[in-house]
Amino acid sequence: MSEEKKGRRITGAEREKMTASLKKQYDKGASIRELAAETGRSYGFVHRLLVESETQLRGRGGPTPTRSKKA
Repeated sequence: MSEEKKGRRITGAEREKMTASLKKQYDKGASIRELAAETGRSYGFVHRLLVESETQLRGRGGPTPTRSKKA
C-alpha cells in the first residue's frame, strides 16, 4: 500500500479500498502500528477503519504475568 499525503481526507470508494486492504493485511498478521507506518496514517485512523469493517482485533501481545501462589 502506498503512503498517502498525511492528513488528507479519504472518503468514498478510496476509503473502502483502503479499508479492505488494511483488513486483509491485518488478518494476515500485520500489526496496526505496522499498517499505520506503511500508509503514513495514524494508529487511531487505522484502528478506526478496522473497527468499522468489523475486523476481529487481536489482543495485545506478550505473556500475562502470573502471581505466585502463597500457601
